[in-house]
Amino acid sequence: MNNWDIVDVSAPWMGVYLTEVEDPMPLLIKLSKSKSLWQRRVSIILTFALIRAGDLEPTIIISEALLKDEHNLIHKAVGWMLRELGKKDVMSLRKFLTNHSHQMPRTMLRYSIEKLPERERKKWLISSKR
Repeated sequence: MNNWDIVDVSAPWMGVYLTEVEDPMPLLIKLSKSKSLWQRRVSIILTFALIRAGDLEPTIIISEALLKDEHNLIHKAVGWMLRELGKKDVMSLRKFLTNHSHQMPRTMLRYSIEKLPERERKKWLISSKR
C-alpha cells in the first residue's frame, strides 16, 4: 500500500479479519509504530471494522499511540476514526477529548468533532487552544 486512497478503501475490509482474531492489538500496535506512513495509517483505519462490531477500545489505544505523529494524513485518519467511534458511543469520544484535546493536532480535533452539535464543537476548539 502506497497511498491514502488504497489504504482507505482496503483497510476497512481487511479490518473485518480483525473482528475474528482473539487479540488484534499486537498487530495494530506493531503497525502504529512503523516508520512507514502507510502502515501507521492502516493501524488506525483497520479499527473501523472493530468500531462497527462494537469494540471501541482498539481505536482509543491506537489513537493515543498516534497523537504525536507529525504527518497530516495520520491526523486526518485518527480524527476520522474518532468521529466514527463517537457515532457509536459519543460518551467515549467525549472522554477521549477530555483527556487529549489539548494535545491533539488541530486537524485531528476538527475531524473528530465534526458530527457533534455546533456549540459543543466550539467548546472543544476553544478549550483545546494551547
